Amino acid sequence: MGARLSFEEEMGLLHEQFTNMLSLTENAIDKAIVALKTQDAALAKEIIEGDDEIDKAERKIEKSCLEIMVRQNPIASDLRRVTSIFKLITDLERIADHAEDISEIVIRIKDQKYLKPLVDLPNMANKARGMVTKVIRSYLQRDVDMAYEVCAEDNAVDEMNHKITNDLIEMIKGNPASAEQAVALISITKYFERIADHATNIAEWVVYNETGKHKHIG
Repeated sequence: MGARLSFEEEMGLLHEQFTNMLSLTENAIDKAIVALKTQDAALAKEIIEGDDEIDKAERKIEKSCLEIMVRQNPIASDLRRVTSIFKLITDLERIADHAEDISEIVIRIKDQKYLKPLVDLPNMANKARGMVTKVIRSYLQRDVDMAYEVCAEDNAVDEMNHKITNDLIEMIKGNPASAEQAVALISITKYFERIADHATNIAEWVVYNETGKHKHIG
């Protein structure tokens, strides 16, 4: 019983670390969306500078996971809980990296007036952000049905990515002078599509964490 209590205590501390990394990652995405809409280079720089904190949080959680596995020698279901977190933080870190990638592009085009008002791209960004919010909730609430919903929503983001990219390519064809900004926005679109993909990866691991079945469900 004492060993079990020790395991649960360590898992509680691990959960706190994980929740902190979740918060930092969500904050980075939110700021990236605002920076994109407003072309706020200062905010974009803040996101880039804050990425080190997220990287440190990931390394701290990795260390905690390894220590728990060594000290506690967890049984199968407990080991699944630890390994799931180990996997989830990889996707979280990559989501944060994409927020940083977006921010770097925002800084690069900060002095360029947008060729047309941004509508579809912010909508796609918000959709991807919503997937991250939902998948985090599905993990915290251990809600497998919600995780499946996240996977289903990935198709909508893929369609939005396809439409926006095609529209920007057509813009370049019609106005070659727009190429630099259009290519930059295509890159940003791709990063939001990847954020949605990572949310889907997390959803698959939520299902694995709760059922022990790990398979592609997108």
